[in-house]
Amino acid sequence: MGKLFVVPTPIGNLEDITMRAIRVLKECDLILAEDTRTSGVLLKRYEVETAMQSHHMFNEHRATASLVMRMKGGEQMALISDAGTPSISDPGFYLVRACLEEGVEVECLPGATAFVPALVESGLPSDRFCFEGFLPRKKGRSTRLQQLATETRTMIFYESPYRVVKTLTQLAECLGEERSASLSRELSKLHAETVRGTLKELSAHFLENTPKGECVIVVAGAPEK
Repeated sequence: MGKLFVVPTPIGNLEDITMRAIRVLKECDLILAEDTRTSGVLLKRYEVETAMQSHHMFNEHRATASLVMRMKGGEQMALISDAGTPSISDPGFYLVRACLEEGVEVECLPGATAFVPALVESGLPSDRFCFEGFLPRKKGRSTRLQQLATETRTMIFYESPYRVVKTLTQLAECLGEERSASLSRELSKLHAETVRGTLKELSAHFLENTPKGECVIVVAGAPEK
C-alpha cells in the first residue's frame, strides 16, 4: 500500500520550506502539483527531479480514482499547491477524502500557510479565531456576511488584490466601520506589508493605494454580550 503526503510549499520566500518536505518530494514516486510551471521553479531550486503531474480544481474529480488506485498499488505521492498548504483554500480535500475512504494513509507535513503569520501580525486576539477563506463571490455572499456580524472570534479572510476594496467596504457595512482589522499582503516576500486600523480606515487606505499580491484580511470579532 502506498501513501499520500500533503506537502506545504512556501507562500513567497522559497527558503520557507522544511528539510523534511524536500526529502519527501525527492523520495516519492510522483508529485501532484496545482501548476507544474509554478512548482517547477521551487523544485529546480532544491534539485528535486521527481516526475510531476498537474492536479487542480479542474481535473481532480476525473483524475482522483486512478491516482488512488496507483497508491493502493504501492506508489507514494506528494500533493503540493502553488503556495501554502493544499486543501486550505486550494485543491486537496477531494483527493485526501478519496484516499481515506479507500484505506490509503494520508500524512500532512507541517509548513507554510498564509493565515497564521497574518493573524499573529494583526495584533488581534489569536486564542480563538475562525478561518473563512474566500467569501462567496455572488450567491450567498450577503447572507454569509450577515451571519458573521455577530461572530465573536477573530475572523480571517483571503482575498484577491482586485476585490479587496470591495470586500473591505462590505465588511465595514455589515460588521461596523469602527471594527478593528488588519490586512497583510506579500507575506514572507521583500515587500511584505501589514496595515492595521478600522475597516473604514483600511477601505480608504487601499482605495488610494492599490494593493499587490494575495491579501489576508483579519477582523476583530464582535464584542461579547
